[in-house]
Amino acid sequence: MTPPRPSPLPAYATAIAGIGLFSIMDMVIKVLVIADGAFSTMFYRSMVGLGLAALLALVVRPGRPSRAAMRLHIMRGMITALMSVLFFWGLARVPMAQAVALSFIAPLLALVLAALILHEPLGRKAIGASLLAALGVIVIFVGQARAQMGREALVGSGAIIVSAILYAWNIVIMRQQALAAKPVEIALFQNLVFFLTMLVVVPVVGVPAAPSGHWVELFIAASLALGSNLLLAWAYARAGAGYLSSTEYSSFLWAMALGWLRFGEAVSPFTLAGAGLILAGCFIAARAVEHPTLEGSA
Repeated sequence: MTPPRPSPLPAYATAIAGIGLFSIMDMVIKVLVIADGAFSTMFYRSMVGLGLAALLALVVRPGRPSRAAMRLHIMRGMITALMSVLFFWGLARVPMAQAVALSFIAPLLALVLAALILHEPLGRKAIGASLLAALGVIVIFVGQARAQMGREALVGSGAIIVSAILYAWNIVIMRQQALAAKPVEIALFQNLVFFLTMLVVVPVVGVPAAPSGHWVELFIAASLALGSNLLLAWAYARAGAGYLSSTEYSSFLWAMALGWLRFGEAVSPFTLAGAGLILAGCFIAARAVEHPTLEGSA
């Protein structure tokens, strides 16, 4: 008799908690980017994050990664570095809720990539859901044009969309990583490759000025990112990328609340309408995707 498959709900709840930590980090990073710039903020945040991950690895001692896992660590770390700079550069120029709503195209793109790369199921409903979400993005841009937010906000939104495309790929790699390595190993090499990628760019853009009076915020942001990475690595080892990608949508509520509380950002009707279309697409997609879990995961 075939044993029952483990429920994916604990993995889903853990992924939502991980997204919550990332959302709070977004708020902290937005403050730092406005004060010190995107590259400087991400450079020093990655440096602090690497230190925290290294300390954790000294305690846990995850061991040497396999060649396959190392390839995934390098790929994801480089993608994350570019994705993060683009997202936070754009976030400094548009309201948090709007930025997160635009980034919602990532989980739907991840459905397609998960089908192509991981051979997870993809049906007509998921494709239709992606088109519905694309309509939601158009509505947000129409609202932005009507509000005459300016060229800075338009370019910032474009940077966020490019970042979202990269994040879709990141979601798929996250699933592959979780099957090949343990959470602490993932967190360590994620931060190491991220920092080295930022370091490679220094000869081109110059050494970023050290943040004045913001080291506490950098430590908080790095700690939140590390905690989120550990939670997401645990979750993605236990459920499919297509299924867990829908947890990303919980970040919109965080963004609305945090943007209003910290920055006094109002949410326009166009952003709400566009987010509603995207969320409807997400709901359809989530119902259309099977929920594969990792059998025998630790």
